[in-house]
Amino acid sequence: MQRKPSLYLIASLCVAFALSAACSGGCSKKTGATGGTTPTPNPPPVPVRSDVAFYLTKKDQSVLFAKQNQALLFANASNSNATIEVDTTQQFQSIDGFGYTLTGGSATLINALPAAQKDNLLKELFAWDSTHIGVSYLRVSIGASDLSAAPFTYNDLPAGQTDVDQAKFSIDPERTDLIPILKKITALFPSIKILGSPWSAPTWMKTNNAFVGGSLKPEYYAAYAKYFVKYIQAMKAEGITIDAITPQNEPLHGGNNPSMVMQASEQADFIKNHLGPAFRNAGLSTKIIVYDHNADRPDYPLAILNDPEAKQYVDGSAFHLYGGPISALTQVRNAHPDKAVYFTEQWVGGPGNFGNDLQWHIENLIIGATRNWSRNVLEWNLAADPNYRPFTNGGCSSCLGALTIGGNTVSRNVAYYIIAHASKFVRPGSVRIASNHAGALLNVAFKNPDGKKVLIVLNKANTAETFNIKFNEKIVTVTLDSGAVGTFVW
Repeated sequence: MQRKPSLYLIASLCVAFALSAACSGGCSKKTGATGGTTPTPNPPPVPVRSDVAFYLTKKDQSVLFAKQNQALLFANASNSNATIEVDTTQQFQSIDGFGYTLTGGSATLINALPAAQKDNLLKELFAWDSTHIGVSYLRVSIGASDLSAAPFTYNDLPAGQTDVDQAKFSIDPERTDLIPILKKITALFPSIKILGSPWSAPTWMKTNNAFVGGSLKPEYYAAYAKYFVKYIQAMKAEGITIDAITPQNEPLHGGNNPSMVMQASEQADFIKNHLGPAFRNAGLSTKIIVYDHNADRPDYPLAILNDPEAKQYVDGSAFHLYGGPISALTQVRNAHPDKAVYFTEQWVGGPGNFGNDLQWHIENLIIGATRNWSRNVLEWNLAADPNYRPFTNGGCSSCLGALTIGGNTVSRNVAYYIIAHASKFVRPGSVRIASNHAGALLNVAFKNPDGKKVLIVLNKANTAETFNIKFNEKIVTVTLDSGAVGTFVW
């Protein structure tokens, strides 16, 4: 990932960890007693009848993705409140899913948990019944990312050797952690979409023979296309379907470890003359998604999509938001409305500020990216340890995972709740539908394949806001605290 200074470096991790450790799914604090009087548990509340299910997260973490026992009944009524009207007759892009990058380090940390705890955690993440959050889209690195313990590819060779036929290609480095975890995930959710992205080609293919920076030598374009084919086929042989690949993570950032620079003209050449034909000849339907970098350079994907010979092999363009406006996704989509756009990475810088990070990511990603045609939203790493490890020498040293895993202790951080507010309810195959921003009440709406409507609302005002949700000429009235996020389902 391309780091820039976090906007919110106010230390609040201790608070986040303490509350997160006590809360999972619906928040319920647990009281432990080592002696004295055993506390009497409170009786569970009697569920009230409601037309609308309401899940809430507050910026002070007093409520974390908790279902509210509140009667929200649609009625013919009128008042002077701000109103968000949801309209299923206006439909936009379909949705592939919401999730994270399962970095090599994430897989290592999860796989090291005791068996029962590991299975329960994966079920919490990838099932969507009960209190599970229903992650439906994952990104994985092809070879190492900067959040692996060390850089590697699937065809590393001694200096001076080459292997254009990929005879020595092997995904064996992934058999310890990543593949076992992916097999468990696909058993829980067989149709989960997985996007693969390389941080670097094998060094013997590069101009500088190193993991950091350098470019792909033109004489190895065909060999690198074969590398992708081998990867997709090898994962398929393990029962893992790679739905899409990007040719290069952050192709304009050559300072990460690992990394590789690939200009737009080079990526267009690689796709139209090598990667696209190689996929076609191998009978692969894996999508090719271009760019995979910041929204400040829409000219990059446009240069590729404006080349008809390259465009024929391209499914769409992928973006990060470490630079540029989220509206760049619409700019690219409007220039090529027959091609998709995706949002594939955004970090939370540790230790972070829960309330500020919650608001920024909900506004710009869950609401912003999907209102600008993105078919998915992916937060960056799924898990890191309390010291943000593992990472490579020169890799991101302050990337806060959605989970912090220290030994057998798992804490849930802000990215967990950001994705949960969408992933549990906006299932693959949903379609974005029309809804209006109402003052500081930013929102986005979807319709699921089963007909259920989902409205995600952020109150960006400095005070609590009482507002209406209007559907089919009837309203329900609800209040959100300042900075709070609500997901409403009916």
